[in-house]
Amino acid sequence: MALLTNPGPFHPSIPRPLHNPASAPAPAAAQPQVHDHGAAPANHNHDHLTSTTQLRTATPGAGQALMKSPSATHALIRGDRTAGMLTMSDDHVMMNQILATHAPDGRDVDVRPLLYLVEDILNRATKHVNFIIKGTQVQIEMEEKAQQANYIAMLEALTFTIDRIACELSYKALRGSDPHTTTTAIFSFLSSYAWDAKLVLSLSAFALNYGEFWLLAQIYSTNQLAKSMAILKQLPSLLEHTAPLKPRFNALNTLIRTMMDVTRCVVEFKDLPSMYISPDAPALASAMTLIPTAVYWTIRSMVACATQISSLTSMGHEYGVLATESWELSTLAHKLQNIHEHLRKQLNLCYQHIEEKKDVDTFHMLLKLFDPNVAHIDNMKHLKALIYAGDDKLPLLDGATRRKVGLEVLRRRNVLLLISSLEFSGDELAILEQIYSDTRMHEAGMQSHYEVVWIPVVEHSGVPLSEETRTRFEALRSSMPWYSVEDPLLIEKPVLRFIKEIWHFRTKPILVVLDPRGKVLSQNAIHMMWIWGSAAFPFTSYEEEKLWSKETWQLNQLIDGIDPLILDWIKDGKYIFLYGGDDIEWISKFVASARTVASAFGIPLEMVYVGKSNKREQVKKVAAIIKERKLSHCWEDPAMVWFFWTRLESMMFSKIQLGRADDLDPIVQGIKKLLSYGREGGWAVLSEGSNILVNGHSTTVLPTLVDYVKWRGNVAEKGFNLSFIEYHDQLHNVAHPCCRFEFLATTKAPESIRCPECHRVMEKHTAFVCCHDEQAIPDSLFAS
Repeated sequence: MALLTNPGPFHPSIPRPLHNPASAPAPAAAQPQVHDHGAAPANHNHDHLTSTTQLRTATPGAGQALMKSPSATHALIRGDRTAGMLTMSDDHVMMNQILATHAPDGRDVDVRPLLYLVEDILNRATKHVNFIIKGTQVQIEMEEKAQQANYIAMLEALTFTIDRIACELSYKALRGSDPHTTTTAIFSFLSSYAWDAKLVLSLSAFALNYGEFWLLAQIYSTNQLAKSMAILKQLPSLLEHTAPLKPRFNALNTLIRTMMDVTRCVVEFKDLPSMYISPDAPALASAMTLIPTAVYWTIRSMVACATQISSLTSMGHEYGVLATESWELSTLAHKLQNIHEHLRKQLNLCYQHIEEKKDVDTFHMLLKLFDPNVAHIDNMKHLKALIYAGDDKLPLLDGATRRKVGLEVLRRRNVLLLISSLEFSGDELAILEQIYSDTRMHEAGMQSHYEVVWIPVVEHSGVPLSEETRTRFEALRSSMPWYSVEDPLLIEKPVLRFIKEIWHFRTKPILVVLDPRGKVLSQNAIHMMWIWGSAAFPFTSYEEEKLWSKETWQLNQLIDGIDPLILDWIKDGKYIFLYGGDDIEWISKFVASARTVASAFGIPLEMVYVGKSNKREQVKKVAAIIKERKLSHCWEDPAMVWFFWTRLESMMFSKIQLGRADDLDPIVQGIKKLLSYGREGGWAVLSEGSNILVNGHSTTVLPTLVDYVKWRGNVAEKGFNLSFIEYHDQLHNVAHPCCRFEFLATTKAPESIRCPECHRVMEKHTAFVCCHDEQAIPDSLFAS
């Protein structure tokens, strides 16, 4: 596309300026008057030179003013322009004229590549340094697109149109024509184009003239051809007086950048995907009513800018120091900025609407993808939908090697999705790591049964994470030996919704199990992991039932491998008191009474304090006192206390999941009692070896020990075990301590549950609880 100089009577090869009546007829009432370069209205076939001669003959005073007094000519141009603005102050009438010229023929012009070129020209011409520095990649993409055959063909097809508009802008600027008339003529010439195309084509024409002006200004000192052309345009004189002209050029640059902002905005509206937003959507409908006005004032601003540049080159720098000219540009910039602000607001609402529609579609896609009745070849579609569908980055971090890897490492593998927020308890994580490490050790030299992937749940809106959140995420991820998502922002909003609504994630970690084909085997297997570890693989309900069928109400089931010392006591057949609570006075009396009874009957007794399911800090203080006074063995590591109660809660949850929460078997009843007793007061479990004898509340166990003289006479006949059990049960039948279960509001509670003492359906209450504990105990049981 050739660079054009200002058209005039000695440029017959340049297309004639636009002639509105011939190019775009409109109703007589709305037909704008368009100057045809001085040609007589009755004869449109006069050539350019004749027209100009007629203009000179008709207006000799104007010609003399141009040659002798630039300031007088400036006054003439400014007077015409001001009069035009005043007479066209009625926006309604003005826009009716513009709308009357609009007759699109349905052609679809992809203006994006043209806009890239225009932005590059104008940003460099206005010395937009940030664009030049940051726009390198955009420039490369623009050049690559510009080389494509279809874009080249498109540019060739539009060259004539752009040249015609450039001529109109340049010539009418020299004549001092009414800006509205010039603007209307451009609209008439572009009547068959859509609004976005009108705007980009006009901006391209303006960029052609404006870019030529600054190209000469930038290279005239080093290029002789450019120097000669610059002298003709009085550029050296202008550039010698840059200081007084600075306000003018600042105003020009501000207006031009605002013009680009509005243009980009209008083009973005055109590119909105119709499948996600319809024209009657409120935000889009509101914007569509404003776009004609936005296009009009942007093109009219181009006319004003062209007039300013032409005036500078034709009348010299003295014209440029007049404050009224900068004021006009600033007024137009302010008007366009208001228009752009409103369009951008509506565009953001449109994007929000589109995002919501896309999120709904993605959510429905996830529902179909994880439909258990649909078979798949492997699990890649599922993992890509959940984590990251693109191929441009590696979305996982390998906890063992600390290297980024792709989802291919999980293809056709059993995958355990560990889903949690950043509020991940250190105790919880430590136990999981221990189970994971033990599994890997046992599987040394063999392919592991499953892979674990941590999916962090972090609420976001596509914006970068705060430094604090990023630091917490990286610290948590660095401690994990398994795979983890490389960036929480990869997990999209519809995926988070799916995790919460379908997999029932609340606040506590869950473990979703996928088989090699992506089928969900368990929506939350973490309770099975706490109870049986990797032995519960593949974590199905069938496997869960099978494992429970092998269990009995025994002490080794409660302890599992938490404390090896207790397992040694079990092997030796000792009597063992497992006890808890936070009342140190009751604990002191209980321990003393238990030792008295053991001594009286000569039985080998060991005791261990295992705290309670809440009041973590209080339990720490009690454990410290027990250790200091050497009352009994106790678990000083809070992780052991946490795991003991978490396993009990997981057992309860497992029974609820299987519909066995109200079974009358000893395991269910024993778990219920311990969980209830662990909430209030003290409690104790007495066993001989692994055989549990009594599971009692503080109100019954301590009196049984204190009153041993009342039942010691039965020991010779019934034995110690039966005598202890019978007396305890007598007290229990009288005392009947209240039972309670607490379910967090963020967890899924069963509809009903029966009391482990009387087997009636328990009443449901709403409770507000505060344990004055800054570090609350994790409650993985009801994370569903």
